[in-house]
Amino acid sequence: MDFATIFRLEENLNLDKKTLVFLRWIAIFGQLFSVNLVYFLLDLSFPILLCHVIILIGLFTNIFLHFGLKATLLKDLYSSSFLMYDIIQLSILLFLTGGIFNPFAILLIVPTIVSSNFLSVGSTIILGSSTIVLLFVLTFFNMPLPGMEEYVLSFPNYYVTGILISLIIGLIFLSYFGVRFAGETKKRSDALNKLQQILAKEYELESLGGQAAAAAHSLGTPLATITVVAKEMRKEVGDNSKFTKDVDLLISQTKRCSEILKKISQKQIIKDEFLSAMSFENLLEEIIKSFRESSDKNIKLNIDKDINKIDIKKNPEIVYGLRNFIGNAVKFSNQNILISIVSDNINLFVIIEDDGPGFPEDIIKAIGEPYIKSRSKLSRDNAGLGLGTFLGKTLLERQSAIISFENNSSLKGAKVKIKWRINDLSIST
Repeated sequence: MDFATIFRLEENLNLDKKTLVFLRWIAIFGQLFSVNLVYFLLDLSFPILLCHVIILIGLFTNIFLHFGLKATLLKDLYSSSFLMYDIIQLSILLFLTGGIFNPFAILLIVPTIVSSNFLSVGSTIILGSSTIVLLFVLTFFNMPLPGMEEYVLSFPNYYVTGILISLIIGLIFLSYFGVRFAGETKKRSDALNKLQQILAKEYELESLGGQAAAAAHSLGTPLATITVVAKEMRKEVGDNSKFTKDVDLLISQTKRCSEILKKISQKQIIKDEFLSAMSFENLLEEIIKSFRESSDKNIKLNIDKDINKIDIKKNPEIVYGLRNFIGNAVKFSNQNILISIVSDNINLFVIIEDDGPGFPEDIIKAIGEPYIKSRSKLSRDNAGLGLGTFLGKTLLERQSAIISFENNSSLKGAKVKIKWRINDLSIST
């Protein structure tokens, strides 16, 4: 058993101190209000003084948490320790006021739920197990429910067992949901963050050429000034001075710098024209070429119905999104992949088809969502968790695309249809 995996020791798990302090203030003032309401307003008898002492200790611990700990993010160990104290404190209050029969017993599962959303699985298991043990204790050992001392009240065993089981089931269900929800949210967030970093790097590289051209333009004037000054110095020192060679070297190197900057500027102008006006056909050819170099499968581009050949700006979102879907077609196809461009005056479609097994029927309606897994034997070996499709769909939708998934491919396999409005794509609009 890999305890590092269970306890997620390698992850930097923290709980915001303000969040924990706020939750504990709610609990403390809620407890204080409840016990005083029951004792003074409803005139029901129970150990009110001892309850106040327990609540006061909890108040001091929260003051220490608020002002004594300087960190704004609490580590897993510190957070789980305070939550464990809250479980024990509430258990003592419940013991003094009716145990599991107290209507507020449901609140005993709250610290574990908080842990399942913010802390490690290991901490959640420890807190959850402790809560279950204390629920068993409170079922069989407790002081009478306030107001019931004068009555002979005996609950049937099956009723008591039902309360206990319902609380345990609620604890397990909500904790499991919290762990899964928090884990999937974190994975999705991590994936999107990594993708944003990749895109940011692509935009940074794309802008380097423009920065180089700007630098070439800006450095031209000072280099020209240096050249003029150096030539004047050459005239002054003449041919026989000990500085003649140094001045000649300065002039030659200045001239070389000017030539280098001129070449950078000229290359950048050509590159900018290519990037700012690129047809979908050229873009897809470029992507397809990269797959042909790494795969022996037959990838065909059909442009027979590409009536409106618009120019678009090549950007990382469209490139990465299309690469994702074309890569999936290459991965799952048997041999043939057909990519078609269909356009008119209103819409442009990119249709990606393959001769593979197609989309599994059990997940076709959920395709595009992350963390889905098919039970189909045909795709089980190659299939992942749908994260790549989710990222590709997200990127293209950011560029105003509408994406649909079908199984009625002309090649008897999967079919992905990506649609744009011409006005959303064309750089001329």
